[in-house]
Amino acid sequence: MKKTDRLIEAALAGDKLSIARMISLVERGDDQAGRILEKIYPQSGGAYYIGITGPPGAGKSTIVDRLIHLFCVNGYSVGVIAIDPSSPFTGGSLLGDRIRINRDAFKEDVFFRSMSAGRVMGGLSRTAKDASRILDACGKEIVIMETVGVGQSELDIAQATDTIMVVVVPESGDNIQTLKAGLMEIGDIFAVNKSDRAGAEDMASSIKAMLDLAPLKMDWHPSVFLTAATLNQGVDELYEGLWNHYRHLRKEDRLKLRRKNQLRSELVRKVDEIVFESLRDRMNRDENLDLLLEDIWSKKTDIYTAARNIADQWKAGASGKHGHTDEMS
Repeated sequence: MKKTDRLIEAALAGDKLSIARMISLVERGDDQAGRILEKIYPQSGGAYYIGITGPPGAGKSTIVDRLIHLFCVNGYSVGVIAIDPSSPFTGGSLLGDRIRINRDAFKEDVFFRSMSAGRVMGGLSRTAKDASRILDACGKEIVIMETVGVGQSELDIAQATDTIMVVVVPESGDNIQTLKAGLMEIGDIFAVNKSDRAGAEDMASSIKAMLDLAPLKMDWHPSVFLTAATLNQGVDELYEGLWNHYRHLRKEDRLKLRRKNQLRSELVRKVDEIVFESLRDRMNRDENLDLLLEDIWSKKTDIYTAARNIADQWKAGASGKHGHTDEMS
């Protein structure tokens, strides 16, 4: 048995070190990553994927901690992928607030992994979906993905989870229009956290009013909860709200439809990544690139025409036109 196969076998049997090793290989883009993902894919699909997002400082990590505890005491095995902001120079995660999630993070039935958002704009790592699929295949019944709700991450997390929880605080009321433009459109459940502060009920009412004007997603009207996670208030209701949405999705093939739409988007992204890598490698090996750059610099051509010509040449080669397929095919 190959070393990679032994690693996969141990991970699928629930060995935490093997699971961590597999995720690390995938995150680094190791040569073994493709085989790992291909082998574990048939075992995935049984977990309930929950995305938790919202502005920085909303208390998402504390809510995740409380939810982990509730899932554990109800007998569920939990995996958590926490997406951290990262240095644009090193790609390293800034793990300062991850120490808040510690009460259940080392229990036997909980696996926690913090990942860098990497070089992709927004709050969701390029490999976070692959990592969550590994946790799913390795027996985690609940997979939670936590990310900061900025930029592209709203769309990213919507394409990776079954239920999206948006966490805000009373002070977010000053930026309610910003929420409307992004997070308001993707949320299945809303938590107004730190509700012991002034303005919490007004914030909840504002969200409900906006949701009343929004079209339903899969016949679901998003729920709004008041929580104070540090005081453990409202978290039980939030927990039940998650299951209510999941039960709704399980009816009339809504969950199947949602996941198939996500698979379509994921497939397009994967093909896009492969094509991009292929084209970039070809350009880096092209001895004529320096000559082309000189022509652009001297204004003999422009960068837009040059880029379009390179793409056209790649498409011609990839499709086998002109009787040949070159290195780019």
